Amino acid sequence: MTATLSDRSSHVRAVAALTASYAAIEEGTPVRLAKRTSNLFRPRADQAPAGLDVSGLDGVLAVDPIARTADVQGMCTYERLVAECLRHGLMPKVVPQLKTITLGGAVTGLGIESSSFRNGLPHESVLEMDVLTGDGRLLTVSPAQHPDLFHGFPNSYGSLGYAVRLLIELDPVRGFVGLRNVRFTDLDDLAAAVGRITAERSWDGEPVDFLDGVVFSSDQAYLCLGSWVDSPADAGVESAGDYTGQQIYYRSIAARERDCLAVSDYLWRWDTDWFWCSGAFGVQNPVIRRLWPARYRRSDFYHRLIWIDHRFKVAEKIDRIRRQPPRERVVQDVEIPLEQTATFLRWFAGNVGMSPVWLCPLMLRDPAETEAEAAAGPDPAADQPAKPWPLYPLSPGQIYVNVGFWGTVPITDGRSDGDVNRLIEAAVAKHAGHKSLYSDAYYDRQTFAAVYGGDVYAELKDRYDPGHRLTGLYEKAVGRR
Repeated sequence: MTATLSDRSSHVRAVAALTASYAAIEEGTPVRLAKRTSNLFRPRADQAPAGLDVSGLDGVLAVDPIARTADVQGMCTYERLVAECLRHGLMPKVVPQLKTITLGGAVTGLGIESSSFRNGLPHESVLEMDVLTGDGRLLTVSPAQHPDLFHGFPNSYGSLGYAVRLLIELDPVRGFVGLRNVRFTDLDDLAAAVGRITAERSWDGEPVDFLDGVVFSSDQAYLCLGSWVDSPADAGVESAGDYTGQQIYYRSIAARERDCLAVSDYLWRWDTDWFWCSGAFGVQNPVIRRLWPARYRRSDFYHRLIWIDHRFKVAEKIDRIRRQPPRERVVQDVEIPLEQTATFLRWFAGNVGMSPVWLCPLMLRDPAETEAEAAAGPDPAADQPAKPWPLYPLSPGQIYVNVGFWGTVPITDGRSDGDVNRLIEAAVAKHAGHKSLYSDAYYDRQTFAAVYGGDVYAELKDRYDPGHRLTGLYEKAVGRR
């Protein structure tokens, strides 16, 4: 295990600073994290005058190559975590697509990526956490200790507490990821292929270790099949691709049947162009791209530009000058059961019409494969076993497909801002799906509680934040507080 006494000592000091800053915030004052980056897309109606001091809580405390675990501070970005793990030939079981997503953020929110069809979601790889709760306690939670909070923490978005330290499982890596981009002209055929790959972990006799996809149109959709290889030659190509410079990854999917990326480049393949959203800033124009510094071709910088636009209404003013209709932001990720995915995609194409659309299959891990659950066994003090992840209750054994779409649509005559998002929420419910809460949400309280574990959440809130010092989940997700 790689760890030093100074790592632990500095962690203790950072935790002390965090708890002191929390104690110093007056009751009734909104609590925020004092952090520079965010991957949330819901603007806040108000801002706290001061945030929690999380400085010094952004590192990797230890990596154990034998146990294949990492002890990580809650504000550590995946960019830093991945770099440290790769030094040991390891990686987190699920690495969300954007570099500045933090481990704590991915667990209290929801993260996903192309290993999710076999490894589930990031919170399923957590063995234990230290959580600063709303009542000011610092609790170590696991399947055996405070299992209700351990299982209720995912999708709580900081409304129950903040993850200060997390112990997570890791997977071994190889040098490269070979890619096969398989085209489908029928969405039902694509959905059937997802089911087959998830069950068999292979396609046409070749192993599949990573699985996502892109829909450009109903008759031009791709599954991107990744497998571990030791060299580009093993992937059937002469050399590894590079999408950190002038080449753009998502465009390569339709252009290349086979490709290969070094493991780090594969994990961050979407970050350079924020999937395809960098086009909104002109970065995909070859001339502008050559002039745009490479260090600013990354998701957190684009997100900063979006924040500036939100604050100063730049795009809105330009549209008004051009006499263009105002636009509604439609930035969502939704989980749809596999059997409903093709139907939902056709509905989306006909009623929203945004493209491309990202696809990422996922299935919750088998509890027998989760070391923490197996080691803990049933909780003898509990009246009944805690339900897994009750605030985002996906069904065990069910294959889902995450559908991601990010952009804007014109607000046509007779409609107001938010109407398209409300249509999407209704369609997701009709197709037995769930919607992630990192962006705009419009549910009424009753519907929200029914979808996101309202009764369980209320019990957890009263138990771990009885004074309701932390902003509630509904108030954050829908009220934008």
